[in-house]
Amino acid sequence: MDLSNLKPAEGSVHSDNFRRGRGHGSGNGKTAGKGHKGQKARSGAPRTGFEGGQMPLYRRLPKRGFTNRNSLDIEAINISALEVFDNDTEVTIDKLIETGIIKDVKDGVKVLGNGTLTKKLTVKVNAYSAGAKAKIEEIGGKAEVI
Repeated sequence: MDLSNLKPAEGSVHSDNFRRGRGHGSGNGKTAGKGHKGQKARSGAPRTGFEGGQMPLYRRLPKRGFTNRNSLDIEAINISALEVFDNDTEVTIDKLIETGIIKDVKDGVKVLGNGTLTKKLTVKVNAYSAGAKAKIEEIGGKAEVI
């Protein structure tokens, strides 16, 4: 589940054309669902996060660093992980998931050059380090970028 998939439970949200304060018979007349008096019954009620003048939580907590919204979540695997495949196998992202080398892929897969490879493979992933590409092609395999 992602934040982009969240939606309210069925029947928990009124439609936007809900008419407030149209008499007792509507079930939401008189005070229009705001209760009797008090700060929240009046216009200009405090904003979200307001704590009555106390320093709000979002200002009390320290702020550290930032999150780059353009960053990619790339799964990295070492070349030694490809030893589980047989000779002349075409290694794709789906096969890597199937064998359990990686769990799930968000933005791509990159093969790094740590370890050794003794089998001739055709590897099709998003990116390679220079060392990994050299080791795959040295044995006679292919390193294809998808």
